[in-house]
Amino acid sequence: MKVVKDILYKVAINAIHGTTSVRVNAITFDSRQVKEGCLFVAQKGLLFDGHQFIAKAIEQGAKVIVCENLPNQLQQHVTYVQVDDSNASLAIIASNFYDNPSSKLKLIGITGTNGKTTVATLLYQLFQQAGFKSGLLSTVKILIDKEALPATHTTPNSVLINKYLNEMVQKGVTHCFMEVSSHGIHQKRTEGLHFEGAVFTNLTHDHLDYHNTFKAYRDVKKSFFDNLPKTSFALVNIDDKNGAVMLQNTKAKKYTYALKTMADFKAKILENQFSGMLLSVQGNEVWTKLIGTFNAYNLVAVYGVSNLLGIPTLASLTYLSKLESVNGRFQHFISKEGITAVVDYAHTPDALANVLDTINNIRTGNEQVITVVGCGGDRDKAKRPVMGRIASRLSTQVVFTSDNPRSEDPQCIIEEIEAGVDPENYKKTISILDRRQAIKTAAKLAKRGDIILIAGKGHETYQEVKGVRNHFDDYEEISNILKVIEN
Repeated sequence: MKVVKDILYKVAINAIHGTTSVRVNAITFDSRQVKEGCLFVAQKGLLFDGHQFIAKAIEQGAKVIVCENLPNQLQQHVTYVQVDDSNASLAIIASNFYDNPSSKLKLIGITGTNGKTTVATLLYQLFQQAGFKSGLLSTVKILIDKEALPATHTTPNSVLINKYLNEMVQKGVTHCFMEVSSHGIHQKRTEGLHFEGAVFTNLTHDHLDYHNTFKAYRDVKKSFFDNLPKTSFALVNIDDKNGAVMLQNTKAKKYTYALKTMADFKAKILENQFSGMLLSVQGNEVWTKLIGTFNAYNLVAVYGVSNLLGIPTLASLTYLSKLESVNGRFQHFISKEGITAVVDYAHTPDALANVLDTINNIRTGNEQVITVVGCGGDRDKAKRPVMGRIASRLSTQVVFTSDNPRSEDPQCIIEEIEAGVDPENYKKTISILDRRQAIKTAAKLAKRGDIILIAGKGHETYQEVKGVRNHFDDYEEISNILKVIEN
């Protein structure tokens, strides 16, 4: 139980009607979860306005209502707190309710278009190796030391974030690595959190269905760094031109990493093959199990954070050499007939180009590169023809197919992808609506030495069609199909 006046600390309040001495036993923004003695925050969302459910929340036992607009009629037994921004208020209230757990451990936020999951997960792995109890808040999974919980969003809602962080503190976790999405920043889910440090990976075309313009997307990411305190550090990829933008107004201590330019943390690829990659990091050679230029960036970012958090150079390099690839991130195997299958989450033009460039740099030139790719429905449509152009330009053969169509017609999505294919590459492409059949076709086209890339869904174990999620795992599919064909 918490006294309301205590959990309103640092909340920007316009007016209070009723007493703040009342105690509440839970906080929620979902009227369906309201129980007796609860505090309910009415948020204005994309689909629903929580203000419409205030009466329902009170009926179900809410003692306190936090809202931007007061109801016409106020109940005498209820406390109303009027605020300018319900999203920001919810995040601060959640932090106070759980005793500000982010200030009791070292929380590192990782943001950018690509690489968030990998950097966060590799940091978790490294610090676990180093003997620290660590936590992970990522797209793929949530880990409290070694306990795994399901993940549903890149950045969970602010109540869940603080709940998880509080559980981590209770269980002795000292470091937590958290993906921070542009949606999460824009919706103020990270308000009230204390970040020991922040990492910027890169910025490319994505989420313009939500942010409308690239500048708006970039500025949301930048606001995360703008709000860091001077006691924190900001580590950015300076090879990306937006890295310097992230540092413009931050009060945090500034650090950079790079492969191409001068930086505080510098790496260089010496060898790159399917079995691994030899890197030079700060002049020290280290062999890693991860491959590709994008992973070289991820690894030097991880090295930079470990250095800034006090892990000695040689120890950090030793841990880097033991890191394992993340599910659905260039996850690959070679079949008994010598066909290499790669499953990757690449669902943006830049990520797809990076993965295909990596494959093309490793192969000898005689093998086919057969790519299976689609685009998600109800998301940024502008990237679809770009994905089609990249896939057909950098592959020997392309099979366009469904990703997660959601509420859209999958055939229409494929046609929009096909529109980006250059005329000289038309003959390389075929379209198969059913993703399982598309993967099966790619497998039948492949011969010994060929490489199959299945892009877009990565770690996901479902396919969403018309609001229904059916089990579908790209890695599982290609593994089973190759076994059947080869047998």
